[in-house]
Amino acid sequence: MEFLNEFTAPVVIGICLCVGYIIKNIVPTQKANKFIPLILGLLGMAVNLWIEMSFTPEGLLVGLVSGLASTGLYEAFHQFLKKQN
Repeated sequence: MEFLNEFTAPVVIGICLCVGYIIKNIVPTQKANKFIPLILGLLGMAVNLWIEMSFTPEGLLVGLVSGLASTGLYEAFHQFLKKQN
């Protein structure tokens, strides 16, 4: 998993994490939850390509991995808070 660190962008993770949190808390149905990783993966690619201002395979990969990492980060943080209570 260490090699994935070079394929992540903290800014993209932060943006996707916030958007995912908003989607999760605004859309009340469970049906929307299954689309959150897809939405964040696509958003991560778009944001990273916008930041880099170039269309490269590496840019796509960094954006996709960062968007998907934000879903995992949200779940880990959510489980941590559950454990604290």
